[in-house]
Parts: sequence; C-alpha cells; structure tokens
Amino acid sequence: MVKVDPPVEEAASPVDPGDPRLESGEAWSALCDTLKASAERVLGEGVPATPRDRAEGFRYLTRFLAAGIASCVTNDDPDHPLFTRMIDYSAPWGLDNPDCLYLYAPLRGDAEYRVTGMRGSAHHIDFQVNAGHYSLGSVQAVTTIGSLDGFALETDADGRFELLLSAERQAGNWLEVAPGAEFLLVRQYFDDWEKERPADLQIERVGARYPLPAPRSAWVADHLEKLSRWIEQGGALWEKMSRGFLSAEPNSLIIHQADAASVHSGMRGLVYGVGNFHCEPGEAVLLEFTPPACHHWGVSVANWYWEAVEYATHQSSLNGHQATLDRDGVFRAVIAHEDPGVPNWLDPAGNPKGTLTARFLDAGSVPEIGLRRLPFGELRAALPADSSRIDAAERAASLARRRRAVLGRFRS
Repeated sequence: MVKVDPPVEEAASPVDPGDPRLESGEAWSALCDTLKASAERVLGEGVPATPRDRAEGFRYLTRFLAAGIASCVTNDDPDHPLFTRMIDYSAPWGLDNPDCLYLYAPLRGDAEYRVTGMRGSAHHIDFQVNAGHYSLGSVQAVTTIGSLDGFALETDADGRFELLLSAERQAGNWLEVAPGAEFLLVRQYFDDWEKERPADLQIERVGARYPLPAPRSAWVADHLEKLSRWIEQGGALWEKMSRGFLSAEPNSLIIHQADAASVHSGMRGLVYGVGNFHCEPGEAVLLEFTPPACHHWGVSVANWYWEAVEYATHQSSLNGHQATLDRDGVFRAVIAHEDPGVPNWLDPAGNPKGTLTARFLDAGSVPEIGLRRLPFGELRAALPADSSRIDAAERAASLARRRRAVLGRFRS
C-alpha cells in the first residue's frame, strides 16, 4: 500500500518585503541582455553560417531557452516538486540520447521526498540524485550523490513502487539526499520503441503544505538569475564540448570509461563513446564494431549544437534491438546523405559534419570501433556480399513506425 500524506493547509505567509531586482526590473533586463548576447552561439566566429545553419542555430536557442525555463524557473520549487522533461524530443540539448526519456525534479538537501507510480516497461530505468546544476556551466560542478536502477528497484506484481529519498537509510527502495542535493534525474532507456512504455511517476516532498503559496519576489529574482546562468554558462559549456569533439581527427571516436562519467551525473554503468563524423554529399562513412554482451547499446548522430539529429522522421540513431547484424556478428552502419539501401542507415539529415556517439550499458568489454570515409559509389564493394538490403517501401514503412513510436513516448 502506497502511503499518501493528507493535505495540510498552508499557514498564512508573511508579507513579501519585495526585492529590488524585481521592483526595478533589473532581473528581467539582465535576462534579456543575456538572451541578446546568446546570439553569438549562432553568429560567432567559427560557427557554420549557411542559411540552414542559421535557422538551426536560432531554433536551438529557443529550445535551450525553453528547457531552461522548465528546469530553472517554472519547475524548480523543491518544496512542491513536479517531474518535467528537462530534455525533450522537441527541446533537445546536451548530446541527448534518442533512446532515452529524461525526467527532472528539484530537490532540497535537508528535505525528504517520496516517488510513487508504475514502473512501466522501458528496457532500463535509473533514478539519480545530484548536487549542483547544469546552469553552472561545468561538468565538474554537477556531482552524483547516489543512484538506483531497475535491477534494484522493488515493485509489486503490477509494477507499482514507492521510492523514498532522505538523509537516513530507509527499508525498501531508498536514495540518499545529502546537503547540496538539487535535483533528481530519471532516465528511461528504450530498446523496442514500439512496444515499451514509459513509467507513470509522481514526486512529493514529505510534509509539504498546500495549497501552493504565492510566488515570492526574492525567489523569482533568484530564478531569473539562474535562467540567465543556464543560457550564458550552460550554453557556453555545450558549445565548448561540441567544438572540442568536432575539432578532433575527422571520423574518430574516443571511449570514456563508465566510472569517470557517473561521478558527474552520467548514468552508472554506461560507457560513453564520443567523436565526430565528416561526410559530404556523394560520400559515405562506414561505422563498424562487434557489439559486446551488454544490457543496452546504441549509436546516434548530433549536429553542431549538440542536439540529436531529429530522430522520429530520420533514422539518425540505432540501438541493439533496431540494428541488423551481418552474419559475422558485426554491426555495420552507413552515415550518408542519400539512402544507401541497407537497414543500418544513419541519416545525418543534411549535416556534413557533427558529433557521433556510441553508448554501452553494463558491457563486459568495450568494442573497437572503426570509421572509414569513402565515395558513396564504392560503398557496396566495402560491405560484405551477404549484407542485408532494404528497398524504398520497406524504408518508408520503418520510418512511419519509428515516428509513431517516438510521438507515443513523448505524448503529454
């Protein structure tokens, strides 16, 4: 039986003394100045400058702003938390994973929380308590306090569960909340996009009082400043990381060990491989590796702004369930601007270069990954003679199913 605290009437709030940052409009003006300056993410030196790149860049700024509003202002009350999609299909950023549904809820280091709901059928689920915030503009500034994954999560026969977050250890599902804790990040990884369903989750602070109080001037001013940091410092971080990987040797990928990433809000047990692809029209990049024994693996491509290339109507990512292996057990994928007629097409959607990622969860080993750039006309000869083929009708049907699956996962 899930315990539900009865609602408690909110005591009369003291009079809001006001905040000079709001009374003068200073906090809003500063935010607007930050927004104006963020145009350098699109117009700055070294940024791709075609009409398509300009359109993609300014669209990205609106998406990144929307994600910041959600996680820095409208849903950043740790006294009355709600789950929100900090990263969304319609608001990608930070090298998001097309296989993942990300949920965010704010926390307070001295409070207790209860998460309840249905587990759903995602291939993997992970709950992670973190200190710091992505608005600080530093990977090192966000640290993992603790995590609990689907292997350890206890549910009843129907998939219902309760998870307690507190300073003191609790029986059953429990995560530590320590001083400095600021948010809970829930990741759900999907293998079979068409059949697996997201969890149904709710979060509440134990002892929270209702109804919701009116906003306080100082709180709003503080969170407008937090949103400014998100845009300026957070945006600078992702640009720096994108430029770094794109400046590496063309068509290369570096594997980062799981333990190193999980210290700073990366998912425990996940090996990250990050690199780049360079592929002009009339070319192809052949990606090859033998998938290791693991709980989940996937590859995807992203654009200059570290957005996953649109993945509902473009096959810009593949995972272990979706991929087709050749008879020798090797995964061979083709990055190309025109359909190569093979099942494992990674469509860059017109991007001549971008970030390439490979993720392996709970892998017994890390594969060697090969990347080879070649003229598109030489692709057939580079593939095994018995490699699978796919025609235009099969591709269209596959993409239609893919679109329905993505929209189903991200339905309101």
